[in-house]
Amino acid sequence: MGKALDLLVISASSGENLKLAERTASIAKADGLVCSVLDLTLDAPPLFTPHQQALGIPEQIAHYQEQLQGAAHWLIWMPEYNGSIPPVFTSAIAWLSTLGDDFRTLFNGRPVAIASHSGSGGYECLSALRIQLAHLGAHVVGRQLVCNAHKPARDESIEAILKALLTLKSPT
Repeated sequence: MGKALDLLVISASSGENLKLAERTASIAKADGLVCSVLDLTLDAPPLFTPHQQALGIPEQIAHYQEQLQGAAHWLIWMPEYNGSIPPVFTSAIAWLSTLGDDFRTLFNGRPVAIASHSGSGGYECLSALRIQLAHLGAHVVGRQLVCNAHKPARDESIEAILKALLTLKSPT
């Protein structure tokens, strides 16, 4: 995979959140960080179900695991879907949970920041995401970033959340 990543920016949307993930990565790279973007909607595996699991683990999941393990910090951009987390993210976590004896090692102590661009506000999504990530053992930054068409993300806000995220020590 090359040099370990300082930051993996994850997008659970192919729309505005992906654009913001790419913008965040550009800002991080300008600050000298080794950074990459993971678009969960690009070539997404099938929705996790016990039936799909019986058919075998999709190859994309090993790719996700490799990228997640290889990054010291994660910043997740996602929209709010019906007051909660987008299915593509929940499904990816469910698939990842089928790998190895203790998939939580992927999350334990991992510094994570969360952000949302959503027409509905994004607060409920980020609350649910914060609970899920904490349950998995991640260290979620207290500050979160919420924006929409009427309140666009500012570079200063992205810089501030990156600064807060990078103060947390990574397990990698």
